[in-house]
Amino acid sequence: MYKLVATDMDETFLDHDHQIPEANIRAMQRMKELGVLFVPSSGRWYSSIMDNFAHLDPALLEGSYVISYNGGFINRVGDPKPLTSCGIGRACAEELYALGRELGKCMHVNVADGHVFVCDAPEAERTYLEKISGVTHFSSADHTDLSFLDGRNIVKLIFMDPDFEGLQQLGHELEPMARRLGVEITFSSKRYLEFMPAGIDKGYGLKKLAEMLGIPMEQMIGVGDSANDLAMIKAAGLGVGVANVTDDVRPYCDAVLESTGDDGAFEELVEKYLEPSSAL
Repeated sequence: MYKLVATDMDETFLDHDHQIPEANIRAMQRMKELGVLFVPSSGRWYSSIMDNFAHLDPALLEGSYVISYNGGFINRVGDPKPLTSCGIGRACAEELYALGRELGKCMHVNVADGHVFVCDAPEAERTYLEKISGVTHFSSADHTDLSFLDGRNIVKLIFMDPDFEGLQQLGHELEPMARRLGVEITFSSKRYLEFMPAGIDKGYGLKKLAEMLGIPMEQMIGVGDSANDLAMIKAAGLGVGVANVTDDVRPYCDAVLESTGDDGAFEELVEKYLEPSSAL
């Protein structure tokens, strides 16, 4: 019997409007009844993730945890102080920021206190981010470096580009630079190239939580849709992709659901893998 379900948020558990489909709310209720711990896991920060659940009965997440910043942070639900944390370092962030300015990229600079500073966002990205709290926009012309963030721990930096194929090619070209800087490259939402501290990913975060709770990895389910979910999908006892899982991740999934993130795929997940009858 599986004891914990860890899920990516955007494009997996949430629909395209950053809302929780009704089917997923019903699935959360059923998981609670079954004694299965539901753990959100996202590249976003703790407070932003919790905003998605603000309208729900708090009992649905009572006693649970949140894995944020791609596995680098773990919080108890209700406690904004993280149990684990990480960062890429100021010199590393400055070099990546300088490269992004040179390439003319929109960038997200995420800091540990639950805020993201977004540079040169195109209109479509600004519209998307309107639904997320803790976002501050700025212009690269006004900030030639990141000195305005002195004293704040930079957790990760993102290049954004709707040309996802070109972004993936850029990521491949930047691998030697990433290794030199001690960061790893991953991708999400079909428009983000993310630079995270080496060794930190959602699989790492899930394993740390497993150690804290004393739950074997074999009793965990990891659900996602993108490359930044891959380590979690591979680490969990059952790695699951929603129907809209990207082609580079699909082969590594133990199962792929018929429902998409927009559909509310988690009722299907509960029915197939968590209901007592599914073990027969």
